This record gives sequence, C-alpha cells and structure tokens, in this order.
Amino acid sequence: MAEALPPLWNDQGPWRMLIESVRDYAIFMLDPQGRILTWNPGAERTKGYRAEEIIGQHFSRFYTPEDQHIGKPQLHLKRAAEEGRFEYEGWRVRKDGTPFWANVVLSAMRDASGRLIGFSKVTRDLTERRLAEEQLRLSEERFRLLVDGVKDYAIFMLDTQGHVMTWNPGAERIKGYTAQEIIGQHFTRFYPEEDVRSSKCERELEITLREGRYEEEGWRVRKDGSRFWASVILTVLRDSTGKHIGFAKVTRDLTERRRMAQEQLRLAQAQEAIRLRDEFLSIASHELKTPLTALQLQLQGLRQRSDELEKRVVTKIDRAARSTERLTDLVETLLDVSRISTGHFELSLQRFELTEAVSEAAERFRDAATRAGCALTLRTGASIVGTWDRLRLEQVVSNLVSNALKYAAGAPIEVSLAQDGETAVIDVRDRGPGIPEDALSRIFDRFERAAEIRHYGGLGLGLYVVREIVKAHDGMVTAHNLPEGGACFTVRLPLAPSVHPEPERTSSEELPA
Repeated sequence: MAEALPPLWNDQGPWRMLIESVRDYAIFMLDPQGRILTWNPGAERTKGYRAEEIIGQHFSRFYTPEDQHIGKPQLHLKRAAEEGRFEYEGWRVRKDGTPFWANVVLSAMRDASGRLIGFSKVTRDLTERRLAEEQLRLSEERFRLLVDGVKDYAIFMLDTQGHVMTWNPGAERIKGYTAQEIIGQHFTRFYPEEDVRSSKCERELEITLREGRYEEEGWRVRKDGSRFWASVILTVLRDSTGKHIGFAKVTRDLTERRRMAQEQLRLAQAQEAIRLRDEFLSIASHELKTPLTALQLQLQGLRQRSDELEKRVVTKIDRAARSTERLTDLVETLLDVSRISTGHFELSLQRFELTEAVSEAAERFRDAATRAGCALTLRTGASIVGTWDRLRLEQVVSNLVSNALKYAAGAPIEVSLAQDGETAVIDVRDRGPGIPEDALSRIFDRFERAAEIRHYGGLGLGLYVVREIVKAHDGMVTAHNLPEGGACFTVRLPLAPSVHPEPERTSSEELPA
C-alpha cells in the first residue's frame, strides 16, 4: 500500500501550483518501493496516462520490456537511494506503447531523521533532439564515407592556426603520410622550404580568412621529399554564430597533367620553329635570288655590249652596285640575327653627337625617297650628346626609314629628333596605309611583316634587329598608328645607358636553318 504523501505536497501553496503548471516536464513522486504517488500535467502530456490511471502503479511500466527484464528500474532506485541522485538518458514507453527518448533525474527524499520516504522523478522528452542528433550523425557519417571514398583528392581540415585535424585516404595517397603521422602537425610541412621561409603559408591563411576562399596552383612536397604540382583550394570554416573554427583544404595532384601540358607546349614550339624555318627559307631564297639575278644580268649586259656609250655603262654599273648593296644589307641582317640569337651581339660604346648621326643616316635615303616619290623631311633640334654605339644607332635609323619607304607608297616621311630630360627620342613617321591592328603587338618579332610578301619585300627581320639594338642600349622602341593616317615608330634612348644587358637569346632549335 502506498505511503501517505509528504506534508509539502499536501500543501496547496505555491510549490504545488508551480509543479502543476509545468507542461514540458513530467514531475512526480514515488514511494520507497517505486510506486507512483503524484502526477502533474507534464507527466500526463509526456507519458499519456491520466492521474487516476497511473497513481499507485509501479514506475517500471515506463521502461521497455528489455530494461524490465534485466532489472533496470530497481537498479536505478538503488543508485538514487545510495548516491542521493541518479541521472541518465534512455528509451521509455508511453501508454500507447510508442517509445520516446527521455532524460531522467531520480532524487532520494528523506525526512528530518534521514529516513528514506520516497523519490522525486523528473523526466523530459528529448526524442526530437535525439532524432536531430541522429540525423546529424547520419549526415556526418555519410559525409565521412564520401570523403573517405575519394582517392584522387586530399581532403582535410585545419584548425585556426593551420594544424591538421582530419585526414582522408586521398590525402594519404597523394602526400604519403598516414593519419597518425600527420594529424596535429602544421600544414607548412607540405610546402617547399623557400615558401615556408617567405611566410607563404601564413599569407594563404590570412587571405582565406579575409576573403573566405583561396585558390592556387604550385609546388608541394610529399613525405619522401619529392615535389608535385598541386591545385589547392582553401576555404574558411565558421560555426552557426559566425565564429572562425578552422579551414577546409582540398588538394589535387596535377603533376602528370602539367607534364603533358609542357610536352604539348614543347611540341607546339618545335612545330612553330619548323614553320618559321620553312617560311624563312622561302623568303630568304626569294629575297636573295632577286638582287643576285639582277646583278648577273647587269654584268652579262656589260660584257656583251661593252662598246656602248660610257654613260650607259655607268648606269648599268650603278644598278649593279645598288643590287650588291641590297644583297649586302640582307646578308648583314641575317648575321645580326645570328649574333643576337647566339649571344654574340656586342656594342661599341662611345660619346658622340646624336643629331649628326641621325641626319647622316636619314640623308642616305634622300635619293631613294625621291625615286619612290616620298618627300623626306628631317627635323632636329639642339645638339644631343650621349654614349651609344654610333654604327648600331645609324642602323636603327636606316632600318626604320627603309621600312617607311616600303609602305609609304609615295606619301611623305618625316624623321625627327628631340630630347626629353635624360632621354633622346627619335620618331620616324610616314603617311602610308598604317599597321593592321592585329599586327601591332607582334610587329617587332622575327619574320613578322605588316603585309604579305607579294606586296612588299623583306625578310621580316629589320624591326626585330631594331628592337634588340635599342634594348641593348637600355632603350625602348614602340609603334602606333597616327590618327591622320600612317604609322609612327618611336625610339627612346637614355643619354647614358647602364652596362647593357645581353640581348634576348633564342634556343638553338629556333635558329634559322
């Protein structure tokens, strides 16, 4: 038979009113044997029994049959009596037989003499929380299985300072470390020494934290010290409150792909070198054959008609001389390209007056300009004195004026010289058709011409030689089209160049064959 209720519960005061008002917790009392003495609305809502149905019944009916079979209700009462309080979580059963996950606190109640007079029991239904936790656990398990199943990517987490927290099989395959070897270590050990010394790793974390994401390709180091080319993505991790909790890192080994890309590039470069060689041979044979043929014909004519007037003989000799000059220029250009390509191109620096040199170089084309119907104008200001290679700068002016004569088509040509601070500026302008926009970016490359060979002669090497001579003087040459039509080439030369750098070298397989 159930014992009488303690005086406190019989009281209709605020404590009873408080317990009766609770709906989210089942709060009730047991006698020392575990029979139910009280029942609040929260207990009815949680377990499904009305007070008149359950008071006087043993609390073991809330346990699953399995727990009843092994004596858990009695064990829990014993623990609460001995320790004063016992808390646990587990499955409980409602009136309709459905299970629910409960948090239970059993507390022993004693009178003033210390005699056990019963137990208070507080139960909370945590089924929804457990289901959410189970869903989260299953989600995390699925994600773990997904990550562990990836073998081609290293996927792992870092803490806020960059220490490895997780490690998937892909990371072990790519980097060579087992999880036991690497977890807890700093991720700097995956980087080459030079990157570690330059604080590259710290900068990556700073950028990721600031921008949320960081991506790059670069060299990384395996456990055995070998390097591999990696694609890396770093992502910042934050909790639901926005607090920074670490980084996610995904690394892919692209070494083989990079090697194949380099092989394809080398193949393309080799094919381009062959194309340039073939084009060079075709152009060179055409350009060299023309003056040689003319020279041979002129000389044959002289031998066959030596009895003609001296004036006509002189005219033929002049024509032959011009052909030989053209041939000499072509051969000299080829020699310059060869010197530049093999690193044997040298300057003979001396101090001289640039205005005089530019004027002399331009004046050499006065007769050629007249024959072409091009008005050649020379504009020079005050004397400009500096340290350069005079012959080479005269070659620059000659190549630019000769180039203008090809394309000017009877239009005016102007050569000007001015000083801009510590820089001498040479401009060669023409009123020809101008340079096609798609050719401006490559006009100074080897074998490049602004028009097809059937319209204009040339090997496409003159402007390349100009660029290399100017570069050797620490200068710069540019080209642009004029708004009113035509083109302008501008050469800028420091008055006192530093020790000139070696001109650009070309690998042997790219040299003209």
